[in-house]
Amino acid sequence: MNYLGDDNVRLVAGPGPHGLAWEELTREQDAIIDSLAEGLWITDRQGRVLRINPASERLNQVKAAQVVGRTVQELMAEGIFDRSATLEVLRQKTTISMLQNCRGRKLVLTGIPVLDDAGAIIRVVVTEQDITEIDALHQELEEKEAMRERLRDHLVELQVEEAESSRFIARSPCMQKALRHAVKVSSVDSTVLLQGESGVGKELFADIIHKYSERAAKPLVKINCGAIPEPLLEAELFGYEKGAFTGAQAKGKPGYFELADGGIIFLDEVAELPLSSQVKLLRFLEDGLVTRVGATRGRRLNVRILAATHQDLKAMVDRGAFRLDLYYRLSVIPIRIPPLRERGECILPLLRHYAKHFAARSGVQRRFSRAACEVLLAYAWPGNVRELANLCERLVVMSETELIGLADLPADLAGRAGAAAPPQAEPVTLAQALEHTERTLLLEARQRHGNQVLMAKALGVDQSTVARKLKKYGLS
Repeated sequence: MNYLGDDNVRLVAGPGPHGLAWEELTREQDAIIDSLAEGLWITDRQGRVLRINPASERLNQVKAAQVVGRTVQELMAEGIFDRSATLEVLRQKTTISMLQNCRGRKLVLTGIPVLDDAGAIIRVVVTEQDITEIDALHQELEEKEAMRERLRDHLVELQVEEAESSRFIARSPCMQKALRHAVKVSSVDSTVLLQGESGVGKELFADIIHKYSERAAKPLVKINCGAIPEPLLEAELFGYEKGAFTGAQAKGKPGYFELADGGIIFLDEVAELPLSSQVKLLRFLEDGLVTRVGATRGRRLNVRILAATHQDLKAMVDRGAFRLDLYYRLSVIPIRIPPLRERGECILPLLRHYAKHFAARSGVQRRFSRAACEVLLAYAWPGNVRELANLCERLVVMSETELIGLADLPADLAGRAGAAAPPQAEPVTLAQALEHTERTLLLEARQRHGNQVLMAKALGVDQSTVARKLKKYGLS
């Protein structure tokens, strides 16, 4: 029996379109409904069930005879399902969609009102789609992606440890963070802008990014943009054709970008680029084409760009010395490398590392006295790691004894050691202030008492706390 009109009206047989009898049309309609993979419920305006198809019987684990003629309110009260799309359609008088949990299955329900000529609801048709397997598949994919993310993070940690165990010393949290970022961005092809004062190790960061990238087997070409005379800069970077200018080689010459094809080019002191070269660099970043000086056609290259500067590019943009569009292209992933004065935990390990390195090269034994270490710890290091390395080399070479003491330090160093450090580019954080105070107190207590037991008693802490703090700040 097929109900399409009022509840008490039954359609009778008669000729249908194309000469088909209504009974035949009804059988075809029933066959279509019963063959649907989606569940189907049809109710009247009171929410009384008129029909469900076999798919709904399977999804809800009920038989049509159990539910036809009963209201959805009664079925909900018996716990056959937890919520009703039919009731929501009758309440909102519009098409609705919802999720329903039914006997361990997760269903997506779509309720559609059927209206009479006056716009009143006479029927509600609800379709059911089982998404239990789809939802489980999505969850499985999310779990696998989370596992891959954990593996990627673990790989980054291993790479950071490897970098630290070689020639890279990063004991302070701010330096460890910068190193972790460098290792992480090595796996992508994005442009990186390394920012930091002179001597902080921007070139070393470029080496790390290259080492752990997929381009590690390809060249890393390093250019100091400030070391090439401006008239020659464009020709050196992008190459030139034969006869491009007076003195040009007869066969022309490939530029650094062509030499780096497939690999990475490191543009150190990128702020020194003249505006004319900035235009060509911007064009390469946009389309990957390099045009030699004197050429009419560009060459497409596959080169990743790392740039570095100790200058404030934003300030240079404001005064018109650097292109704004190039700045945004270069600083896709900016990494700030902290100065040595913000890396107190790194100073002693760096001093020991370079003393050992230069001593081995000179075939001697050298180490720093405690008093010399304290002076060097208090120094602001305006030249950063480069200054520290150069000083270590000088002290190792010039010292007459194995122990490098206060007398071996430059005359002006001890005098400036206690002076206040120059203003920092960023405000000192509470954590940095606390660490500075802790380190100062530990140094003073060690100088006054000499051993950890007396230091702990004077500072009002356990000896184990003193030992842990000394190790944390590289003072043990």
